[in-house]
Amino acid sequence: MTRGPTIDERRQATREALAAQQALPTEPISVRVSTAVKLTGIGRSTLYELIKSGEIETVKIGRSTFIPYRCLKRLIGD
Repeated sequence: MTRGPTIDERRQATREALAAQQALPTEPISVRVSTAVKLTGIGRSTLYELIKSGEIETVKIGRSTFIPYRCLKRLIGD
């Protein structure tokens, strides 16, 4: 018969998971178009024009369109 982890082992695992999570970057990898509009202040139509012209790259996942955050930063000049 095998036993599960002790309470101390579970607490240690939780501490390690939280520490790993805090080490992750704080900015997103990508954002939806609606979020990009809010972040940049660029109008929705203008944003879609930039996408169509190739100035902003997108990633489609299912029916959702995502814009890599790095593309928005490069567009704004940050």
